[in-house]
Amino acid sequence: MTGERTPLSVLVPGGTGQLGTALAALASPEAEVRAPGSAELDLTETGAIVHAVSTLAEESDADGRAPVVINAAAYTAVDAAETDERRAFAVNADGPRVLAAACSSRRVPLVHVSTDYVFSGDAERPYEPEDAVNPRTAYGRTKVAGEDAVLGSGAQAWIVRTAWVYGAGGSNFVRSIRRLEAERAELSVVDDQRGSPTWTADLAAGLLELARRIVDGAAPGRRILHCTGAGEVTWYGFARAIFSEIGADPDRVRPCTTADFPRPAPRPAYSVLSGESWRDAGLTPLRPWREALHEYLSTETLATS
Repeated sequence: MTGERTPLSVLVPGGTGQLGTALAALASPEAEVRAPGSAELDLTETGAIVHAVSTLAEESDADGRAPVVINAAAYTAVDAAETDERRAFAVNADGPRVLAAACSSRRVPLVHVSTDYVFSGDAERPYEPEDAVNPRTAYGRTKVAGEDAVLGSGAQAWIVRTAWVYGAGGSNFVRSIRRLEAERAELSVVDDQRGSPTWTADLAAGLLELARRIVDGAAPGRRILHCTGAGEVTWYGFARAIFSEIGADPDRVRPCTTADFPRPAPRPAYSVLSGESWRDAGLTPLRPWREALHEYLSTETLATS
């Protein structure tokens, strides 16, 4: 029974980002969540990482809790990484390497969050965890290096890849579209990139479920899992859905191509990640992306009204 389980003590590097904020919001007596931001826990500072994991292990032992680290910290400025790959590598690869080593030495399980950008984005079916990685961006290369470092560390570690994330705090596609709806009569959005929108609240719940399974001794056998909102859509279709949800005319959104809006980093045309690995592990699938969007916008409207 749930009441008989050892409560969790979860450390979330990147705790002030969108995903970290969602994880912190799920704190409960059964899952204490510490979510420091980069100002408090910088993944480029080896000493700070080792100290944080050691403190987590010692205090968890004293409190009778089971320690877990969920790494939500990342350099996610995809375009900036093209000219700042060294900094992106420090956060996305070197940091996770040190974090995983610290977790290994203290026997603390680690869940490391990764991305669809590890793939080339030219598939014709949803990507499975075992598919070959082939990043086309500096950001993607640094995330692959981070995955390799974590899996090769000897730590009890799992990689969870996700995509098209949005949530409370920070900038994201949903917030941008809401702002642009108020500023422009019409809006052009690319219709040749396809993925699965993922609300951080749903993703955070899934990550905590995985952490609980690991602590309970029922961890998945596969070390790489995919977790996104169910279903798929283009950015154009996503934007139209946002317009509809906020009571705006979706016909004000016009389709365009990726070539119409060239960016320093190439965007994957196809970012759909298969949810089979998540379901096969006995974990709860995330709800359909449109259903999650509706709830997110309802809660965001209430929070800002």
